[in-house]
Amino acid sequence: MRLKDDNKTEAIFEATIQLLNEIGFAETSMSKIAKRAGVSAATIYVYFQNKEDMLGKLYLNVKQKMSRRMFQGFADTAPVQEGFELVVRNYLEFILNNKDEFLFIEQFTNSPLLQNLCLEESGSLFNPIYELFEQGKRQGLFKQEDTRLLITYAMFPLAQLAKDHYNGTFPFDRSKMSTVIQMSWDAIKA
Repeated sequence: MRLKDDNKTEAIFEATIQLLNEIGFAETSMSKIAKRAGVSAATIYVYFQNKEDMLGKLYLNVKQKMSRRMFQGFADTAPVQEGFELVVRNYLEFILNNKDEFLFIEQFTNSPLLQNLCLEESGSLFNPIYELFEQGKRQGLFKQEDTRLLITYAMFPLAQLAKDHYNGTFPFDRSKMSTVIQMSWDAIKA
């Protein structure tokens, strides 16, 4: 039995993200991934059962990285607005510093594959933001609406700005962060 090498897993993940962003899901084959990663196609099957298994694990891996970055320095004892600003700033930093991973998540999120893979596992990674928003509602800081609706209005416009930035239609940089964070807060505050 062959031992798994974390470096090979990362190389396979990186190659997959690059190919998916370049040519899309339909055109990305295991053989193309293997060639880009510098491993044999058989090696991929040591790590993953099939393409669907690999994509699910890759998606979970990237969501874990995003979650760790979003909640870096976050303390659930901090005031709600302070926690909100930190989480949003961290999310924006993740987006700006991890273009390939961000574009992969956006593409994968809009794929029918997501419905079949790892929804439960990845959902729990973001429990702290749900609790933060619930706390904001309890304290009367946020609108008394469904928490998912509040999160959507606060966070999804950020992803759209990032896509526009990467498409070259909106020059988003760190100097605009405070404005964007304030606008996200204003969208949901009571």
